[in-house]
Amino acid sequence: MTLPVQVRPAESAGRRALWLAVVAVVMTLVLPLAGVFMALFALVASIRAIRTLRTVPKPVGIAVTGVVLSAGALVVSLAMAAMQFYFSDELTAYAECGRGAGTVASQNECVEQLERAMEKKMPFVRPGQMQFPFPP
Repeated sequence: MTLPVQVRPAESAGRRALWLAVVAVVMTLVLPLAGVFMALFALVASIRAIRTLRTVPKPVGIAVTGVVLSAGALVVSLAMAAMQFYFSDELTAYAECGRGAGTVASQNECVEQLERAMEKKMPFVRPGQMQFPFPP
């Protein structure tokens, strides 16, 4: 005798999609490359939740919120990951410089070196124009 397979109720599909989207936003802020994959997963889950909720007469507002959040997280995480890859040499040099910096003045020098190196890779920024409000 086999037991029937229990299917999760359609009511929880929207909440599940929203939670996945929130996790995608957090992952985007912590690890942008992992945020890309989590945002894709949350986007697919949210779209499936909308389809599931439409078959049952339930509101789809929470699932639509999940789609919006996960799509936003996907765009931001793709942009952040692209910037990290584009400036990877400069960020690596900054990390090496920061390891050897023992004083505040030497740390500020590392930040200035990072700003100048990033300015060289961005043709639309004039030399000396880039200044971080706080050290990265």
